[in-house]
Amino acid sequence: MKRQLLSAAMASGAILGAATLAAPAQAQQNFLTIGTGGQTGVYYVVGQSVCRMVNRVEEANIKCNAPSTGGSVANINGIKSGELDMGVAQSDVAYRAYNGEGNFEKPFKDLRSVFSMHGEPLTLLARADANIDELDDLKGKRVNIGNPGSGQRATMEVLMDAKGWDNSVYSLASELTAAEQASALADNNIDAMVYVVGHPNGSIQEATTTVDANLVPLDGEAVDSLVEKYPYYSTVTIPGGLYKGNPDDVKTFGVMATVVTDADTDADTVYQTVKSVFENFDRFKKLHPAFANLKPEEMISKGLTAPLHEGAARYYKEQGWIE
Repeated sequence: MKRQLLSAAMASGAILGAATLAAPAQAQQNFLTIGTGGQTGVYYVVGQSVCRMVNRVEEANIKCNAPSTGGSVANINGIKSGELDMGVAQSDVAYRAYNGEGNFEKPFKDLRSVFSMHGEPLTLLARADANIDELDDLKGKRVNIGNPGSGQRATMEVLMDAKGWDNSVYSLASELTAAEQASALADNNIDAMVYVVGHPNGSIQEATTTVDANLVPLDGEAVDSLVEKYPYYSTVTIPGGLYKGNPDDVKTFGVMATVVTDADTDADTVYQTVKSVFENFDRFKKLHPAFANLKPEEMISKGLTAPLHEGAARYYKEQGWIE
């Protein structure tokens, strides 16, 4: 009986000890929240895809989620306030945040880059019956310039400044989100919509399959001056044939989508996030057509307008990608 009691006591102690040892490991699980964009946009897929890679790696002990948000500006503000750990943002918006320009009154010098993603042209889509063939044709039209906090709104405002325009040039300057504008175009509530997004895109596919609509070129003196002035802009061609009724290539300009964070974000968490993506890179690239041409050497250098986070830099140095 004494042996049984002793054995029972030892077993109880072992269970208690195991529970005590397990408790700290459970407590050490890190939670990672990545800000994205509208649910029909590629930003949402970027965040969901990164989380999918991170959550597959059990030893990383990170629980990742990527909610829909207002877009680039909202994501950077969320990182700054501590509501988000990471976010997807246009390279130009990240540049302005880091340097305290445009939508950002003060420089956010703690902003850090993780990696860049796909190219994102400013895309102008107009109803065919609106007779909009070039940028200047937007005058007097009903145009969705994007919701405050979105990347398309920020880029459209830069383009408008280059043209010397304000909202009064339109008969209506609506502020619909990315998820709302396709149906507004189809319902004839707006004549045109703008979207900074990778292609092909679900929202534009939705719009072009429900109403006759054309991609409108964005070129000319104003665009040329922006590309020349700002290093994060470049001319971009949207391939023809991606959308119904749009067989021809369309010239425009654009930026890069980037994943950003704060300097204070845990270095090991950032390291494991980057590692999860690049060590499952073939799988990652299959999660959206916009990811198909991603190359690691470009993702760690192109479009990064804030310094690399130390956790990301650590992984890239281990791979011999940077010094």
